[in-house]
Amino acid sequence: MDFLMRFALFIFLLHSFIFADQYTFLLDEYDKEMELEAKILSQIAKDGIKTPITLFIPDITKSEKKVYGKFFSISKNCKDANLIFVNKNYEHNFAMCEGYFFTNNYKKLIADERFFGALFWSKSRPNIIFIKKRLKAQKITLPENYNRYIEELQ
Repeated sequence: MDFLMRFALFIFLLHSFIFADQYTFLLDEYDKEMELEAKILSQIAKDGIKTPITLFIPDITKSEKKVYGKFFSISKNCKDANLIFVNKNYEHNFAMCEGYFFTNNYKKLIADERFFGALFWSKSRPNIIFIKKRLKAQKITLPENYNRYIEELQ
């Protein structure tokens, strides 16, 4: 009986390992979305800020660090960064931080004047918005192909 239990457990584990990759699709999709977000943010930073970018993301996860690290130099604190990307519902006093602020939260973009733009997902598509007044105040000049994303809010 003991042999039969061990054999059944072995077969169950073997089956689980063989089909385990079928259940990683959600993680892969998340990484693909995050990588697209990182690519877009990288292009915005290159086009608008025009200096070498050091990125700070509050409470960055290992997977975010891995993905964003492909496109940016990552800083452990906001003091050493010139681009702060607040990509979570993160409430923090960024008074000690200097640099350009970007978010993935439309409400945060509207509510906080430090943010010059946002990249957020709606209906599985990325949406980009820049606020004209804030771009001008922060001396960020974007190429003409970004004009369709610039809005005259506030």
